[in-house]
Amino acid sequence: MSLRSFVSRPTAHGLQVLERGSWLVFMVFLWWGVSGFATAQTVVPPERSLPLWQLKSGLHFAGKDVQALQADEFANPAQLWLNQGAQAWGLPSAANGKSCASCHGAAATRMQGVATRYPAIDAASGRLFNLEDRINQCTTRHQQAPALTPESDALLGLSLLVTQASKGMPLRVDIGGAARAHWQAGAALFTQRQGQMNLSCAQCHDQNFGQRLYTDPLSQGQPNGYPVYRLEWQKPGSLERRLRSCYAGIRAEMPPWGALEMRQLALYLTWRGEGLPVEVPAVRK
Repeated sequence: MSLRSFVSRPTAHGLQVLERGSWLVFMVFLWWGVSGFATAQTVVPPERSLPLWQLKSGLHFAGKDVQALQADEFANPAQLWLNQGAQAWGLPSAANGKSCASCHGAAATRMQGVATRYPAIDAASGRLFNLEDRINQCTTRHQQAPALTPESDALLGLSLLVTQASKGMPLRVDIGGAARAHWQAGAALFTQRQGQMNLSCAQCHDQNFGQRLYTDPLSQGQPNGYPVYRLEWQKPGSLERRLRSCYAGIRAEMPPWGALEMRQLALYLTWRGEGLPVEVPAVRK
């Protein structure tokens, strides 16, 4: 046997060392690959301008008289619209005889948790819907009836009824998937200066909540009480109506009813208020 062949022939001990070393290298690379993949897949939660522990409902900033009115089940003026919504829930459509109840059953039980998830992406159309959009979709598609007019008593009554079924449940919207771009647009709107007064939502509701504007303290602009009965309106109103009031207050260009940007802003606001309990029927000044 030549010296070269002897040296090139691996020994049993050498093979064991080689196998152990290869296994060690393999495990190191496997750990690196798995940990790197896990890191790449980790979704970093969006930064919040207001930490969750600091969130306060608009009721916190209301006067004692308004708080008492909201708490009084008999004196709360929103009860009138809730009763109207309860009647409409069981009313058959003239077109095909279908009612909300014939599809969904009792609103108090079958609608629990529904309002906490809106605005949300409609799977069929890919559009961002608020709760009123969903009610109108059911009205036109399943009851074959005309869409209810925005801010009408009929639409507000049904919206109040569905939302009340989630009373006490925390807001929790989905901002993943197709909703992500809408959430980002809403977040940008919240911090964008607008109008002749050159103000943003954040300047009032993030940076100066609790400070007085004329006679009333600024709230955090939380959406957990909508549709809300406002004393200045003498009737309930949707979150979209309230946002439009803010636009008017800063003298900004008014978007049309049903504008996508209003739904995007509502999605951001609902995410921003995540965890706050639904308060409907709520009362504000």
